[in-house]
Amino acid sequence: MQKDVIVLAAGGTGGHLFPAEALAYELTARGYDVHLATDARAQRFSGAFAADHVHVIRSATLSGRNPVAIARTMWELWRGNLDSRGLFKKLKPKLVVGFGGYPTLPPLYAAHRMNIPTLIHEQNAVMGRANKGLAARVKAIAGGFLAEGKGTFADKIITTGNPVRPPVVAAAKQSYQLSSDNDRFHLLVFGGSQGAQYFSQAVPAAIALLPKTYQARLLIAQQARPEDQETVTAIYEKLGVGAQVAPFFSDLPARQADAQFIIARSGASTVSEIAAIGRPAVLVPFPHALDHDQSANAEALAAVGGAQVIKQTELSPQKLAEIIQSAMNEPQRLMKMAEAAKTVGKLDATRLLADLAEVIAAGKSVKDYKEGLRP
Repeated sequence: MQKDVIVLAAGGTGGHLFPAEALAYELTARGYDVHLATDARAQRFSGAFAADHVHVIRSATLSGRNPVAIARTMWELWRGNLDSRGLFKKLKPKLVVGFGGYPTLPPLYAAHRMNIPTLIHEQNAVMGRANKGLAARVKAIAGGFLAEGKGTFADKIITTGNPVRPPVVAAAKQSYQLSSDNDRFHLLVFGGSQGAQYFSQAVPAAIALLPKTYQARLLIAQQARPEDQETVTAIYEKLGVGAQVAPFFSDLPARQADAQFIIARSGASTVSEIAAIGRPAVLVPFPHALDHDQSANAEALAAVGGAQVIKQTELSPQKLAEIIQSAMNEPQRLMKMAEAAKTVGKLDATRLLADLAEVIAAGKSVKDYKEGLRP
């Protein structure tokens, strides 16, 4: 018996692809044949999909006001629309789900024109530009941090939370470990594509200001760009600080579970994973985000006391050193932050989103979902 096909469309960054990957696992377990439509950047993140289920769709990001550049972008998006139409004629999907980023525009637009049911998932507290452009055309909008009953598309919004991958669910079972004066202190630093460069400069500078006794206790795992990796590693070696520095950690959920303290940006996936696992953090929102979505995301953790949110402009090496030293001196405070963070974690987000996907794929509506009707 041939399985029903569902296509997930996502931009090629971890922030978009991780929730898509989580939904793929759940829908596959429910018996669907799940495909991914994305851009060429996705190869490192697409482990949940077989090679022949990953389809690269031509796309481009709209930026600047140069008429020639805009025309080229629109032409590339149109070519992506043709790619998508050809793919959908072959796969005949029951549903197309978008997870944000400009590469989702061609597949979702094509699906709308072909009368294929559509759904978008918005990870952030502020809707991104691609999703804003699609919101009027889709049947439902699932929100990670979006509030139901608010905004222009209030009748379409369902707050499901952000899906987290199976490794995150597994990591969430690990209890937070208190550290003592004699224990090694596990510090995790990661920033995604929009934070690694800043942290590569700020964190080593802060660590260098710590007293030697504190440096000796530290075990640091830090994400750094390939071009920064050697420099950051050399600084820690010179200081005698135990550190692993890498451009990407494939086992990031496990590293979050092992951490006593986290320093990170506040992208939606990052905030959702920290909350699900329950770890104390300093969140530094990316200051150049177009919609200031990272600041809004961080407030979800800050509001319950699970994280400290600091603007990048206010975070000098001296202040960061004080924060780290204070964290190492106050294990009970960190434990309370960890417990608070976990209160806003949503480990059932994947199930809720999959339920919504099945309702929309069956030709039903958001109203049906809210009334508990299932296919």
